[in-house]
Amino acid sequence: MILARFFPSLVWLLLASAATAQSWHDDSHYVRLGPRSGYYIVRPGSHLSRQLGLEGAPISDTADPFRHDYGADALAFQFDRAGRLLRAPAYVAQAQLNNFYVSRLGIFIRGKSTAAEARSIFGSFRRIEQRRDGFIGYYEIEVYNPFEDHWGRGRR
Repeated sequence: MILARFFPSLVWLLLASAATAQSWHDDSHYVRLGPRSGYYIVRPGSHLSRQLGLEGAPISDTADPFRHDYGADALAFQFDRAGRLLRAPAYVAQAQLNNFYVSRLGIFIRGKSTAAEARSIFGSFRRIEQRRDGFIGYYEIEVYNPFEDHWGRGRR
């Protein structure tokens, strides 16, 4: 009888602590480089990710047992109907940032940079999401996390 009362409370406590622990690791933020340049660093599922409308980013988790330590982060560019950058680009990252991509995000200027310029640097968009005020173009960045070793041996 006591166990029947205790178990649901324990489950609720564990779920609540896991949810708050996740929010502690959310370091999503904006990196300002100038008056109209900068970029967002966004964690998947974060408040900032939802606020920017980036739920459609083509990411995959490195902890997925079917991907064996491989996953995907994403770059997101929101353009207006004329193809000009409407908002600062976003790097949707699970863990470490790739400096190659971060260094290139800083060259884009809101209101001036175009979709054609993004394609000239990163190639064709992996996914395009239409919006009422324009579109979001996504690029997929393949990532590898050796710490997600599911076999426990450090080798395959």
